[in-house]
Amino acid sequence: MRSGHRLGRQFGWLWGAYGTSALGTWLAFGAFPLIAIQVLHAGPAEVAALSSVGALAGAAVAVPLGPWVDFRRKRPVLIGMDLVRFTALLTIPAAFAFGVLSFVQLLLVSVVVAAADITFRAASGAYLKTLLPAEHLLVANARFESTAWTTTVIGPPLGGAAVGLLGPVATVVADAFSYLLSALGIRAAGGHEPRPERRQAARMRAGDLLDGWRYILADATLRPLFFNTALFNGLVMATDALLAVLMLGQLGFAPWQYGLAFAAPAIGGLFGSRLARPLVTRFGQHRVLIVAGTLRAIWAVGLVLVGPGTGGLLLVMGVELGLIFCCGVFNPVCATYRLERTAPDRAARTLSAWAVTTKASTAFLTAVWGVLGGLLGPRTAIGLAGVLLLATPLLLPRRSAALLAETEPTPNHA
Repeated sequence: MRSGHRLGRQFGWLWGAYGTSALGTWLAFGAFPLIAIQVLHAGPAEVAALSSVGALAGAAVAVPLGPWVDFRRKRPVLIGMDLVRFTALLTIPAAFAFGVLSFVQLLLVSVVVAAADITFRAASGAYLKTLLPAEHLLVANARFESTAWTTTVIGPPLGGAAVGLLGPVATVVADAFSYLLSALGIRAAGGHEPRPERRQAARMRAGDLLDGWRYILADATLRPLFFNTALFNGLVMATDALLAVLMLGQLGFAPWQYGLAFAAPAIGGLFGSRLARPLVTRFGQHRVLIVAGTLRAIWAVGLVLVGPGTGGLLLVMGVELGLIFCCGVFNPVCATYRLERTAPDRAARTLSAWAVTTKASTAFLTAVWGVLGGLLGPRTAIGLAGVLLLATPLLLPRRSAALLAETEPTPNHA
């Protein structure tokens, strides 16, 4: 399976739609804080609330959408979530043009986009599970991963140039239209998608909202992966926020140097994702999961040594390159294993619960480490996060649990 067309026309359109929206997202990376600061003259507290409160509220809004998606065809949901994001984002340039843009509107749009993003990811994973046979899931997830890192490399520099020439509102317009193009691509994919079983859809209860978490926690291998992912992602993002303060503030790096330190190493994710399938073929899924999951945890502690000048910049780039390469191997293997262990009728709510928890834990830990950075200084707080990351491999599934899971049938009901 070396070329995109061999996974089928429908996957090709889905892959293209994903790449288009991912590029739009990276083009507009940082646009909301810039609009808040440059256009609305918001202070630090408001800018922090825009990212943390918006993400948490969006995660809360997405909670009931996971069970809702499970009882509906996934392709219309994907198109709908793209159109929701397109419409919500376009309200910003419209309000700006009429001089009525407000911070409250920015916050509300961030909530809507965050909720739609979680729902889209849950629906796309469930759709992929029905679209491809199990033996092709790793190939597909590796292609999504390589696309994600490719857009990470090229998106922010292009977006930065667009912000300099046209302002941050223009990049929001580009992001909005990337979702419209994504919706058109998914619609063009065509094909027949069977209607899911709707027996429980009419009598949804409050307890059903927790089905995704129940399903994850009941599985001997999904459970440790779930906690590992939530803690790892949260600590890495908390480290990134503090590193920005350290590099741009105390160490005096220019903004372009800071951007280069994170954009260039993203090439490691592209190479890592391309190696994921060959490594699994040779060494087995569980071994690759454990080794890559362990190696990705050892890099961030090195950031405590960053200093000024070229040496400090190269240190950050080296650490990020190693971390991102290991993530590029780990992520598609983890995503594939998660899909394989999840029953089709529970896929959307399980993936939604996973995404909600990851987003909420990231927002929470970023806020906590912001406080620690203020109390202890950014370098000490970065070191603390790095030490805790060293413990995250302990949460990866052990071999005995993985073997047991492989011999047990995937449960259809929580």
